[in-house]
Amino acid sequence: MPATAGARRHVHRVPQSARQAKTSYPDFRAFDHRRSHAEARGSSLRGAPLSSDRPAPADVVDWRRNLVILFFAQFTAIFGFAFCFPFIPLYLSHDLGVHNAHDLALWTGVSGSATGLTSALVSPLWGILADRYGRKSMLMRAMIGGGLSVAFLALARNPLELVVLRALQGAASGTVAATTTLVATGTPRENVGRAMGVISSAVALGSAVGPFAGGVAANYIPLRYVFLGGGVLLLIAVAPVIIGVKEAPIVRRVEAGRTSLRDVLRVAGPGTALAVLVLLVSQSLLQISWSGGQPLISLRLLQLAPGSAAGVTGIAFAASGVASAIAGIGYSRLAASTGYRWLAAAAALAAAASLVLMGLAPTVVLVVVATFLAGLCIGAALPAITAMLGLETPPEIQGRVFGLSASATALGFGLGPLLAGTIAGVFSVPAGLFTMAAVALLLAGVVAVAAREPAQ
Repeated sequence: MPATAGARRHVHRVPQSARQAKTSYPDFRAFDHRRSHAEARGSSLRGAPLSSDRPAPADVVDWRRNLVILFFAQFTAIFGFAFCFPFIPLYLSHDLGVHNAHDLALWTGVSGSATGLTSALVSPLWGILADRYGRKSMLMRAMIGGGLSVAFLALARNPLELVVLRALQGAASGTVAATTTLVATGTPRENVGRAMGVISSAVALGSAVGPFAGGVAANYIPLRYVFLGGGVLLLIAVAPVIIGVKEAPIVRRVEAGRTSLRDVLRVAGPGTALAVLVLLVSQSLLQISWSGGQPLISLRLLQLAPGSAAGVTGIAFAASGVASAIAGIGYSRLAASTGYRWLAAAAALAAAASLVLMGLAPTVVLVVVATFLAGLCIGAALPAITAMLGLETPPEIQGRVFGLSASATALGFGLGPLLAGTIAGVFSVPAGLFTMAAVALLLAGVVAVAAREPAQ
């Protein structure tokens, strides 16, 4: 719909059909472009003017050029993260002196949770600063902060220092959220879905290639240099952003009032507030299950193949990344026939079975196969739940709900490794994997029973 047409109506009168995504990726910012014109001409929501800082219309920048640059920048950044992070358990064991299996599981979980918890705490702050100072500056901050903090991991002398550095990395980075926001606010509405798919492909590709390359490198160079290489890749990724990405200037408006999140959800329709809450909880459960299971995969492979753990860990995570990319491309076709709700529930159920298989697998090959299957399931469940959240959320508050979604995801990243590492340390690695499978099973039940299929 042209922007001028959106300017002639009040925001709260946007019809239900207009906010239903027609792409496989939810358009959280789809109405920001329309609403910026409406606000500029004095439109209001329920008689209360809004107060916000919005970028200028997307057509003042070359969004296609930005998208190409950001694709390669995000691929390089995720490649840098994935190049080294699957090898945290090996780093703790080989370089930092943690040889006891139970202690290794505990320190692995604590180091992983430190990143997610600090990210959950500071993400709202970075969102506020992005609205005030621009999205490009926040992406630059995330890549530089992430690059330095990852490189500093190579200097850790004991497990406690590693945990502190991982916490700093969680607070300083956040490249995916920063890139997504920059693309969403700088792309014309009719192209946002496709642009988001491009960025998702960059993330999936980097996640697939990074562990494989890191595993090969770890066979020839010390693990400390692997972390140093990951940090350098992140610093390289920021260069094209600084040089080539152009962001529309922020148009600042100071007006009298603000509509609360609770008020909008209350009038959006019966059950909307509960539906949004259920989906936010589902995102946290999904991330708890998968982020808790990932470090245990490395520990499981270390148990089964101690002499070649680095190489097979890289292969396993590369297989998972490829599977997630395949699922991300094809899930929308399945959703069209089964619905988002049942697709997400079935994918979560299959993910639980894959985690159980990892714990029972007697061979490395079977663990790699189970990791591939888990990546396929997570790659379908994650965008399906996110799409449901985008379709359920009223356009007036999509930005705020998107911020809550980022915090819910980061919280899952923090709690998952801590829970899984504790269970694995007290009992065993298979017990930790079974616990993560139980969380995935709980997710399937929540989505099947408490969630609802968004109106089409």
